[in-house]
Amino acid sequence: MSRSPSIPDRPHRDIDPDLPDDERLEALRGHYEDLVDVNEQLSEQLDEAEQRRQRLRERADRIERENETLKSSSLYIATVEDILENEEVVVKQHGNNQEVLTDVSPRIVDRVEPGDRVAVNDSFAIQSVLSAETDARAQSMEITERPEVTYADIGGIDEQVREVREAVEQPLSEPELFDEVGIEPPSGVLLHGPPGTGKTMLAKAVAHETDATFIKMAGSELVRKFIGEGSRLVRDLFEMAREREPAIIFIDEIDAIATRRSESKTSGDAEVQRTMMQLLSEMDGFEARGEIRIIAATNRFDMLDRAILRPGRFDRLIEVPEPDRDGREQILQIHTRGMNVADDVDFGDLADDTGGYSGAEIESLATEAGMFAIRNDRDEVQHQDFVDALEKIEEDDSSDVISSAGYFYQ
Repeated sequence: MSRSPSIPDRPHRDIDPDLPDDERLEALRGHYEDLVDVNEQLSEQLDEAEQRRQRLRERADRIERENETLKSSSLYIATVEDILENEEVVVKQHGNNQEVLTDVSPRIVDRVEPGDRVAVNDSFAIQSVLSAETDARAQSMEITERPEVTYADIGGIDEQVREVREAVEQPLSEPELFDEVGIEPPSGVLLHGPPGTGKTMLAKAVAHETDATFIKMAGSELVRKFIGEGSRLVRDLFEMAREREPAIIFIDEIDAIATRRSESKTSGDAEVQRTMMQLLSEMDGFEARGEIRIIAATNRFDMLDRAILRPGRFDRLIEVPEPDRDGREQILQIHTRGMNVADDVDFGDLADDTGGYSGAEIESLATEAGMFAIRNDRDEVQHQDFVDALEKIEEDDSSDVISSAGYFYQ
């Protein structure tokens, strides 16, 4: 136990009244300084005492809260199924799905509605109404900062860009055009094609250009371990989109949850199929989707279930192919805009030499050419750097094929 600080002695100084005025004044000045010192000491001790009192008060409050927590009973989460007369309600407790007829406190009876999440005690009496449930994982998929990719950064797929803008942007920015013509705008767009052709970049450009809420998720993120988790996450994602309309949902690698249904009886396959059924229900349910547009992308169009491809879910199936010769030249120009390129670089010849290359591979070619310039102590990228980079990439691809074949025949 800490000892209380001692109170300083009050200074006392006898002053002879017969002293000359200047000596008496000096004595009084010294006495005053002694009093100031004592006052400062007392002020410091008072501050220390106040701090100790505050710490003790906080400790007492914490102990009191802990005591109240120990005395109070646990609360459980339930969902209101139905509201009956005489302020009675039917609730279903989460976890065991047990339905119970219980009562509700008069102070919150006017706030309780079917479907609400509530907290109940051991007797199933409703104690409070909880906020709407939204999975934290769903909230983390909302894109708050717009990507830097624009339509000007995408080359070789001008027709696909136009179709996506017509199906996704225009219904949100100019809905009156569709009302005047008397048609419903496309509800969803599916981008399919080889890897690296610009499907994800196209979705990023849409997120950059529109003011709508953009929600991005990968199909693999919807594949969950426990029963019902995946379908619940899909439901929460669409509920969040409805709360933040207008909204765009982008599902990358949709083939992870939308493959053809099979006769497999494993729990994993069954859970994936449940998740897909929830996705189908959200895309084409009884409720109007409102100002929500869906973009999906896949490299395996051949694996998708026919149910998800029918009109009403994905009204536009847009193939994003490998770029043609003009497209490759345009992509080369895009990815070298920020490079110090020499005048001898002929993008036309490079486009002729990169037949079969995807947009991602052409971007890699530009980066590799820049590395050759750095290796040769130059700050300017020459045409020969691109030629050397092209040879290196082709050699690496050949080595990968040989290695894979050797592994296969071992």
